[in-house]
Amino acid sequence: KYLPPPKKFIGTLRPYQVRGYSWLAFLRQYGLGACLADDMGLGKTIQALALIQHEREFGAKRPVLLVCPLSVVSNWIKEAERFTPGLSFLVHHGLDRKKTAAFKRSAVKHAVVVTSYALLARDIKALSRIRWGGVILDEAQNIKNPQTMQARAARDISADYRIALTGTPVENHIGELWSIMEFLNPGLLGGQA
Repeated sequence: KYLPPPKKFIGTLRPYQVRGYSWLAFLRQYGLGACLADDMGLGKTIQALALIQHEREFGAKRPVLLVCPLSVVSNWIKEAERFTPGLSFLVHHGLDRKKTAAFKRSAVKHAVVVTSYALLARDIKALSRIRWGGVILDEAQNIKNPQTMQARAARDISADYRIALTGTPVENHIGELWSIMEFLNPGLLGGQA
């Protein structure tokens, strides 16, 4: 059964986007992490925004941590303003970003906190102090090497649900998919070997 779009979602989801958004919500309901591996340009951002809006409309209070390359932060903000203008975003970036208790106080007042992969690893201490409603990795191939600081930091984040968005879950070898799955559903595929 497919979910109707959230009431405060502005615009029309295409049929495959409704299926994707419904699938994300279904897996979230059962406590499973989801990898949405649509090709570039098919609206992974919109499907994720629809899920966040859906969660908020059903009472979710905790913020979602969105990790993405710095080059797409503005795209997320523009898409949110267009489709889910009721979702408040906090961009965690720049030299003047908060990293202490002030960050936590600010973060919990927003629906989404967006940061980059570099800052995820660098600011893991501040980011891990928050119990997130969800954590979404956009361009999740950035954690394809499970030994990197950013992949380890992503796995250390505490959240109710986990989503990976990527058009290329496997770029070079199948081990990259293990790394994404270990973030989504720790231990499900066993050890890396």
